[in-house]
Formats: sequence, structure tokens, C-alpha cells
Amino acid sequence: MVLEICRAVRDAGGRAMLVGGSVRDLLLNLESKDFDLEVYGLSPARLREVLESVAPVNTVGEQFAVYKLAFSRPGAVATASESAASSDFDHPVAPVSDSGIQSSSARPAPNRIEIDVSIPRRESKSGPGHRGFLITGDPSMTFQEAARRRDFTVNAILFDPLSSETIDPTGGVGDLNRKLLRAVAADTFVEDSLRVLRAMQLAARFEMSIELDTVELCRSIDLSDLPRERVWGEFEKLLLHSRRPSIGLQAALDLGILDKLFPAIRALVGCPQYPLIHGAGDVFTHTKLALDQAANLTESLPKPQRAAVMLGVLLHDLGKPTMTIDRMGKPGDSAHDEAGVLPATEVLDALGIHTMDGYHLRSQVLALVREHLRPGQLYELGASAPDGAFRRLARSVDLGLLYLVAKADALGGGHVATAVAAEWFIHRAREIGVEHGPPPPLLLGRHLIEAGVEPGRRMGEILREVYELQLDGKVTTWEEARNAARGLMQ
Repeated sequence: MVLEICRAVRDAGGRAMLVGGSVRDLLLNLESKDFDLEVYGLSPARLREVLESVAPVNTVGEQFAVYKLAFSRPGAVATASESAASSDFDHPVAPVSDSGIQSSSARPAPNRIEIDVSIPRRESKSGPGHRGFLITGDPSMTFQEAARRRDFTVNAILFDPLSSETIDPTGGVGDLNRKLLRAVAADTFVEDSLRVLRAMQLAARFEMSIELDTVELCRSIDLSDLPRERVWGEFEKLLLHSRRPSIGLQAALDLGILDKLFPAIRALVGCPQYPLIHGAGDVFTHTKLALDQAANLTESLPKPQRAAVMLGVLLHDLGKPTMTIDRMGKPGDSAHDEAGVLPATEVLDALGIHTMDGYHLRSQVLALVREHLRPGQLYELGASAPDGAFRRLARSVDLGLLYLVAKADALGGGHVATAVAAEWFIHRAREIGVEHGPPPPLLLGRHLIEAGVEPGRRMGEILREVYELQLDGKVTTWEEARNAARGLMQ
């Protein structure tokens, strides 16, 4: 469909160029389901006519000279060039001589593609804040002029699907090959504060270093104007779409993001730990290592559960800076699990996190922070650890997710890393049958009503007491639950 649009634009006297992340991903041979086309030589009204001749157009962004189109097609697996030839383009992307980036590895073709079609835009600062811009379309702009409004050089590369011509006004291809993130233009870059957080997540997702001048530029930008949802949007990409989120967390420190937005995480830097337990260094270093472990452990999880584990690992040691004390010259972190709940809540507030796809993300993350030491504590008890302790713990936290947090925590311990306790913990949880939740109560309110108990406080007390017996394993069948209730009713 991209190709069809490009042909229609060409026939109308214009030229459509792929721009932004879709070109970057194409050069890296990565799957992309969102495509951005920039159309030169056509007015907004004429462009809309052309697009409507191809497919229905969503004009929600028309005031910014942006039109949206979306298409579904059957999924397929093909090489990057085959995908392009059979679906989005007539022919494969032309090799880029100074990058050597192209490869023939297979990638899945997306089942749905979304296409944003826009006219080159001039942006001028019209007010304070991330959204304070006056945007006007200008189809007569040159490629070089249009590229200046983009954030990083690796996102300022243009590609013509009809001719396979790559146009690189800012040296982005070379930076992509060097894995270097570099601002396009300092004067325009500083006008959008979200770009600082974008640098953080792009560095992590593509394992890039950030040019020193760009780092200093980012550190000079005020971030107080950013809405919480936009901040979380960038952190979500960092945590859920990178193989090594530690790179992004280090970038968040280097770019001043932690100092300005997340002082509770910034406090981990330089906070000491017991070297015999954590051989990796300070708490910040340990957190970075644990995040990378968690990214690997959670690849197959649904998005909300993966977000819960990644946030749980990011925040699990926030209590250490306030609880660390000096014991005979050794750092300690007594009760840092409970102490971490308050600063973790502050971070979740700053990110605006509550639910995700109907999943109670916030409460699960806080439970993971509060209980992250429990697997190790139960392991220390060994065979004497009662089944009831697992059943009760499952009432407040998903033990399967807690296992992953504990394992990432353990494996992020440096050269002394071991996950024996976490593996023992999940084995016991599975044996007891509470990996993802506590056992359902055997005795229900309707059973008590049938026995003549009126709804009210007493009924609730009986139900709670019988359920406690069930959690302890003293009641295992409905008959035993009924008899226990009868005893309490006397």
C-alpha cells in the first residue's frame, strides 16, 4: 500500500518519501508496522484528494497537514527485501554504501500497517511547554530544510520507495552504522523537551551511545512541562522494547532525567550494598544488571504482566537509600522492602501508572516491591516453610511474577549471582498450586445462608476464619469447611 500511495502522489506531480523511524528500521532490517510518508510538491488539499483515491483517510491530524491510513493484511515471513517487494515496495531497498547495515535475515511481515502521510512542516515556538508549537505545512520545502525539524540524525533519513534512492541530509546513515545518537540541530532540538526522554529509550532499544554534545544539550532542557502520560510512553518503550534497558537507565542518569523527574531512582547511585551478597557495586549498578535479566526473563509474558515485572525490578530497591546503615563498617539495608513502597508509589505517581489493559498494574508493582525478599526468606526456612505462607502470599501478589523479580534480582548480583532460592520458591508454589493466585474459598456465603446464618458481620467472620483454616491446610474439602463452620456457629 505504501507503494500504491507513492505512485498516486507521483502521478499527481508530487514525490512521496519514507521518513523517520520506518527508514531507520528498514536500514536495520527490523520489522516495522508504522510508516511515515512525507509528500513534497502537493498542497494539503490536493494530497487529500490523492489519498482518498487510494483508500479511506482519517483526517484527525489534518490541521497539522497529517493524514492517517491503516490496512490489514495476512501475516507472512519473508526477508526484508522480499517483504518490501511483495507488500510495501516494488523492489528491495538499495544498499547503503557507507553503512554495511543490510542483512538478509528473515523477519515477520506485520499483519497491520499504519501509514501517516504528511506534508513537510514548519514548526515555530508559539508558547511554553512540549505542545507550544505553531505548525504549518509547506510542500515547497527542501529535504535539507525538512530534516532540520527532526530530532536525531538516524531519524532524518529519507527513502524513495519508487527509485530506491536514499537521501541523508544530516549524516544519519553513518551515525546508524556507528550506533551514535546525535541531535540534528541544537536550536530546534531544545524546543521539544520530550526529545530528552526519546534519547533515553532510543539508546536502549538500539543499543546506541549518545554524542557528548547531545548529552549536554539534553541536560540543559527543562522537563517540567512534560505530561505524565508522555513520560510513561517513553519509559514503556525503554522497559518493554529493549534487550538491554540498562543502557537507557544509564542514559536517564547521564541526561539529567533522574535528577529532574525521579529523585528516588537517582538516590540509588552511590548507595552501597553488602559486597558478599551483591558483588556488582552500588544499588544503581545492581538495578541496571537486574533490569537486563528481567528483560530476558519476561519476553514471553503478556504486556501488562511484563510491565509489572520490569517496573518491579526497576523499583525493588528504592528503600535501600533510606534504610542503609553502617554496621561495623559494612553497608546494610534492613527492611528495605517495606521502605521501598513509598518511593515506588512516588515514581508510579510521576508516571501516571494505574491500570494497563484492565490489569491492576499499580497494585501489582507495589506488591512486588513489598514482597521481593519473601522468596529468599522462605528458602531460608527450607522444608519447614509452611504451605500456608505461600497461600497467604499469593493473596497479595502473583507468585509467578514475584519469582521473576526475585530471579532477576538474584542474577543481577554480579559474580556471586545465583537463582537457587527463586527456583526453589516457584517449585514450591507450583506444587501447592498457587503460582498465579490463592486457592478459591471452599465455603461461600450461600452455604451459610442455607445453614440459617443471616448476612452480616458474623457471616463475614465465619467465612474468614474457615478460609484461614483452609490456607493453613487444616480444611481441604467442602465437607471439612462445612463442619468447621458449624463448630464456629455453636
